[in-house]
Amino acid sequence: MAAATEKCPACGHVVRIFRNPLPTVDVIIETGEGIVLIKRKNPPPGWALPGGFVDWGESLEEAARREALEETGLEVFDLRQFHTYSDPGRDPRRHTISTVFTARAEGVPQAGDDAAEAGVFKPGGFPSLAFDHSRIIEDYLRQR
Repeated sequence: MAAATEKCPACGHVVRIFRNPLPTVDVIIETGEGIVLIKRKNPPPGWALPGGFVDWGESLEEAARREALEETGLEVFDLRQFHTYSDPGRDPRRHTISTVFTARAEGVPQAGDDAAEAGVFKPGGFPSLAFDHSRIIEDYLRQR
């Protein structure tokens, strides 16, 4: 069931409380050296694609550019929507739906915001990844 009911403490009316998936973005950033990954500061631990939750009033594209810059220090270009991933178990914290983008960047990534480290990895040399990011990268490499 997607909704529950609760009494409003202010007026006493019964209101419906909806539980909906949260929108997120992830970005596959390619540099001349490989794909940029970040090591997460916060749980769940591990390496991941740069990304995060979409802010209120923000487009998916704006969120992708913001998260890439915040977590890697890189300004991305050639941003393109790749695919959407919606498995309810993809994030152990809650149900999220991630729209994944591809982009290019120049420079050396620098960890920032929620990232403890940032690095560039070549196919075949990826560390263990959080969430469903291994699948996302496999899908991307297969379609590239």
